[in-house]
Amino acid sequence: MSRIRQIVGLLVTITAITACQNGSKTTTLPDEFISPKTGTKKELTLDSIYLYAKQLYRWQESLPSYTTFDPRTKYAQIDPEQTAYERALFALSQYALHKKDRPYELSTIPNKPKYSYLERRRNDRKSSGHMASIETPYRYATHLSYWSVGNKRIAYVYIPSFPQLQTVKAELDQLAAELAQKQVTHLILDLRHNGGGYVETAEYLANLISPAKLDKKVMFSEQFHPNVQQGKAKLLLQQPYLDANGKVVQYKGRPATLADVDYSEKANTHYFIKKGHFNSLQQLSCIVSERTASASELLISSFKPYIPIRLIGQQTFGKPVGFFSVHIGDFDVYLASFLIRNANGWCDYFDGIPVDLVLAPVETSRHPGDPKEAWLAAALKDITKDENLTAISSVTYFPLPADENLLLKTNFRLK
Repeated sequence: MSRIRQIVGLLVTITAITACQNGSKTTTLPDEFISPKTGTKKELTLDSIYLYAKQLYRWQESLPSYTTFDPRTKYAQIDPEQTAYERALFALSQYALHKKDRPYELSTIPNKPKYSYLERRRNDRKSSGHMASIETPYRYATHLSYWSVGNKRIAYVYIPSFPQLQTVKAELDQLAAELAQKQVTHLILDLRHNGGGYVETAEYLANLISPAKLDKKVMFSEQFHPNVQQGKAKLLLQQPYLDANGKVVQYKGRPATLADVDYSEKANTHYFIKKGHFNSLQQLSCIVSERTASASELLISSFKPYIPIRLIGQQTFGKPVGFFSVHIGDFDVYLASFLIRNANGWCDYFDGIPVDLVLAPVETSRHPGDPKEAWLAAALKDITKDENLTAISSVTYFPLPADENLLLKTNFRLK
C-alpha cells in the first residue's frame, strides 16, 4: 500500500509544482491528477489503475478525467477485489473508438477488454515485462513434414506459441538448419492455435526464415503514445527496471526505473538481422484462424512488405498492440501500450488480418502435418496447383498449444 500512496503523492506533488510555477495566477489543477492521498488498499489500487492508464494507455487522450471516472464510487464496493479492478480496467478500455460506436478493445467476453488485462502477481515473475517461463517438456517446433513437386521444396511446421526465446532457441536453430539442408522454397507455418507470446521469439524466427536480401531492412516498429515517448509518463519512476533474474539494474549510479527506458519509435524499430543458413525461401504460407493473435500476427505483418505470403483459413484475431507489465499493489497490470507497425507503417488490423483463401472450420482427428487434414490439404493445393506431391519425410509430436494471446515486450533499451 505504501507504494500506491507514493504514486498518488508523486502525482499531487507534480501538480502542486505546476501550480506554483504559475505564480499568483489562479490555475485549475488537472483533475485527472486529483485523487485522495488516503483510503483503503482497494481504493488506492483503483486510483492507481486509472492514473497509470492516463499516462501509459496508447489511447490515453480518450480517457475521462479522474473526477468523471470516479473509480472509488463506481468500483470500490465490488467484491472480490480482483473483480473490482477488472471492471474498472474494462470501463477504461471502452472509451477509445476505432470506428463509430466500436471501441478498439471491444470484446466478445463480457466485462473483459480485448487487449488490456491484469493478474495477481506470481512469485516466479522476474524481469521487467516478463511472463513466467513456459515449461516445454515436449518438442516445440512440431509436426515437421516435407514434400517436393517439380522444382518446389515444401516444408510444414506447426508453431503453437512464442514462449521465452531461451526455452526454444536451440530448437529453432535446429529447425532452420534442417530447412536449409532440404533447400525448402515454400514454407507453411501453421499458426492456427498460436495466440502469441514474446516479441523476441517471433522476431528470432523471422530472422531465421527470412531471405538474406531482407537483412537490415525494417521488420517492425513499436509506437508508444507521444507522451510516453517524450518522457511525460512520470509514474514509471515508481517501477523498478529488473534484469532477467529479478534484480534491480544499476544505471548512472542509481537503481534504474522504467522511466529510464527509451520509448522513442527510433529506439523501438526492429530490423531483419539474418540468422542461420536457410536462404532459399520463395513463398511463405500461413495457416491461421481467429485464435491467431499478437506475436503471430506480428510475424505475418513483418513479411507482408517484402515477400509473397499467403494466408489460409480464417481471419485472425486482430491484436496489433503490445504490453509491458506495471506493478500496482498485488497485481501486474498490462495496458495496451504500443502499436505494432510494419515497414509500410501498417497496423490497422484491429478486426483481424483477412485471409487469401477462406476455409470453413473443421473438426478432424487427423494430426497437424497430415496432408489429408483439410486446412493443410488446401495450403498444399494452393502451392502445387493439383500437381502430384512426393512425400520426403514427416516427424510428428503432440504438444498442447499454449493459448497466451499476448505480445510482451522484454528487450527494452535504456536511454
